[in-house]
Amino acid sequence: MNNFPIDFDQAVKATFLERPNRFLVRCIADGLGIIDAHLPNPGRLWELLLPGASLYLSSHAGSNRAQPVKRKTSYTVLAVQRKGFPIFLHTHLTNQVARYLIERKSIPSLENAEVVRKEISQGRSRFDFLLKENGTDLYLEVKSCTLFGDGVTMFPDAVTERGKRHLLELAEMGRNGIRAMVLFIVHYPHVKWFMPDFHTDYEFSATLLKVRHDLRILPVAIEWKSDLSIGEEVKPVEIPWGYLKGEIQDRGSYLLVLRLDRQKLLKIGRLDTIMLKKGYYIYVGSAMSNLTARIKRHRRTRKKEHWHIDYLTQAADGFLSLPIRSSRREECEIADSLSSILASGPSGFGSSDCDCQTHLFWSEKNPLHLEAFHDVVEKFRMKHP
Repeated sequence: MNNFPIDFDQAVKATFLERPNRFLVRCIADGLGIIDAHLPNPGRLWELLLPGASLYLSSHAGSNRAQPVKRKTSYTVLAVQRKGFPIFLHTHLTNQVARYLIERKSIPSLENAEVVRKEISQGRSRFDFLLKENGTDLYLEVKSCTLFGDGVTMFPDAVTERGKRHLLELAEMGRNGIRAMVLFIVHYPHVKWFMPDFHTDYEFSATLLKVRHDLRILPVAIEWKSDLSIGEEVKPVEIPWGYLKGEIQDRGSYLLVLRLDRQKLLKIGRLDTIMLKKGYYIYVGSAMSNLTARIKRHRRTRKKEHWHIDYLTQAADGFLSLPIRSSRREECEIADSLSSILASGPSGFGSSDCDCQTHLFWSEKNPLHLEAFHDVVEKFRMKHP
């Protein structure tokens, strides 16, 4: 990285195989075979870490420490390839990226800022930087954004209580006359809109909407080159506040991903007895009010059966929910999209009050490992304002 002051070896290319835990990936590289690498990113990264994805690895931890940190893995994941670009994943280095851009005067609206100190305490929290802008202190928190699709980028990709707390504390500082700012660095250049991921983290998103007048919120998009150097352009990304005011509500549709570890014979209401084979079942539902409560009910194993899905959730060996919040009822449109990529489940399942053949679908493989499934989720979650 000849234009970025971090000591990286020549990056090693590898192919992603699996993610045994949040901070470890298993991959295969020419001349090295199958290796485990440290992943310094706690995000879900589902749409990025698909089987066969290209990874960039470093044999250093990616820091400027005189002595390397001792650990079991010899390699660290730096980035993953998506849509023709490296997407930077090393969250521990995002602050160094931010500092580099600030010191180069590359970030629009921060051209007059300089870094005074890093990891600065204020009140109950520690923030990433204290800047001096036009002679005035500015407290800055940096967030790394890797979730994007169809011109939209969103943060976070997993629930972040810490992120919500930072927003509240920065907003309180702002109301008390202390200048505060959150900088979202988007690691993909071709985006036009930034939005909080109100599908995944409703509380963080509602908080961001609430405090938007109390602190500066600046998302910027950067481009990573194939040699892991940073492109010259740093582009501000628009936040469609008017659109978000109408969409950040606890309503919409949802997907339930349920796993059966073996074939099971289930009595399902008026559908009678049905043999369900081993694999993954994807159910589409909706709740145009209290969506969170509806999903919590589905998660409970002890409940009175009311809907077809209640019988399946109580028999499932695994449960995952994917909310798709929207001001429109879209469950039939979502079901139609899933029907083109997945096998249909029993006729009439969850669709007795509409014209759809079924709202239940089946996949032999985990749908989170299928790019086509993520394309459907992206279609309904990442809508143009």
